[in-house]
Parts: sequence; structure tokens; C-alpha cells
Amino acid sequence: MPNEPTGKDFLVKAARHIGERYRLGVIAPKNNKNWKGPWDCAEFCSWVVYQASGILYGCSSSTDPSLADAYTGFWARDAKANGTIISLAEAMRTPGAALLRIPASNLIGHIAFSDGKGGTVEAHSTKRGVIRTVAGGRRWDMGVLVPGIVYTPLADAPVSRPVPIVLRLTDPTMKGERVREVQRALKAAGFDPGKIDGDYGPKTTIAVYAYQVSKGLTPDGEAGPDTARSLKIPWT
Repeated sequence: MPNEPTGKDFLVKAARHIGERYRLGVIAPKNNKNWKGPWDCAEFCSWVVYQASGILYGCSSSTDPSLADAYTGFWARDAKANGTIISLAEAMRTPGAALLRIPASNLIGHIAFSDGKGGTVEAHSTKRGVIRTVAGGRRWDMGVLVPGIVYTPLADAPVSRPVPIVLRLTDPTMKGERVREVQRALKAAGFDPGKIDGDYGPKTTIAVYAYQVSKGLTPDGEAGPDTARSLKIPWT
């Protein structure tokens, strides 16, 4: 009987693609073992899962792995329906666990593989492509384990890093002077956030997303340190 696929298998396969290109919205044929990108974050993770295990996860309803569209929203759907949702602390010490940022309505979130030591392997952005980077100090919503995969958490938890302030679409909406700073900077950069009212609503979210796409940043519609740095806004 063949060995059961493991979370570490995900990391091995993912690491072989470091340095490859990112392209938002691309579809990677999950059954093409020779695919070398481009990737977006969800396509990268779903392709790796399929290659390591034959499981089509985090994808549209299509059962054809060459056509199935991966999306962070589908990852959230599958995690809630037939996966295992774990705490972020546990995910960060579990090699191959997925770290998921759930998308706002009509946008995309973000997803990465945890290396179990406080780092990630992920298709990050147009600017950076597929990289190793840190898991801590970033906003995530949940950790996800794919069913049928053997995971082995590491004994030592990675060093915790505080999560910075991240503005995003919530209900009720986030409000305040920091939101106004983002809105003013977006307007100055040629992106319409709507009324400069300090309310992080749908129009501001879409403007942040459009700005992120134009600058090759992770396009999630959330304003955190990377987006603020690009907009030249102090962020502490």
C-alpha cells in the first residue's frame, strides 16, 4: 500500500516552485505535474494538494482537475463542510497546514502553507511571486487541514508575532482617522475610495484592491502595513 500523503509532502512540492510568477485569476491545471506557473495563491495551494494526494480541494464544483477553478472562498467552504479547522497557533506549528484569510464579498482572500516553524511557502503577489516568508505578524482567519492527509505538528511553537492593525470590510464597518488617511492617499494616487468619511466600506475596499493589483501587492482589499507602506502612510 502506498504511503499516505502528508503535510510535509505539500511543503516539498511547493518549495520546488519558489521563484515562479504570480498572476491573479490564472487557472492552473491541477493534473499537470509539469506546470511551472503562473500561479495565484489558491491555485498554487490546490495544485500542490492535488499533486501530492489526488484530492481536488478548494475548487469550483467541476470534477475535471484540468478545469477546476481554485479560490480562497472555496477553501473556506470546503474547510467548513469537510475539512478540519484548527487554531492559527496550531496551524503555525503544523507543516503543510493551510493559513487562510477569507475573502470579502466579491474579492479574494489569501492562502499559504505553513512550514511549522513560523514561516510559509506561498504564491504571494505579482511583485514577489512564489516565496518563502513569515506567517506571524499577518492577519489570518483560520488554519485548515485537508481530509485524508497525515499532519505532524512540531513540538516547539514558533515565536509569536503581534498582528498589526489591518483595515478591512467588516459589519459594522471600521471607522476612524486611519481610514481617512487611507482614503486620502488612495484618492491622491488616482483611485476613488468614495467620500472621504473615515468609513471602510465597500467602495474603499474596492479602491484598495484596485491599488494593490496595480502595484503588484497581495490583492485582498485589506489595508495593512504593506499597502500603507506603498501609499506612504505611517503605520504603527
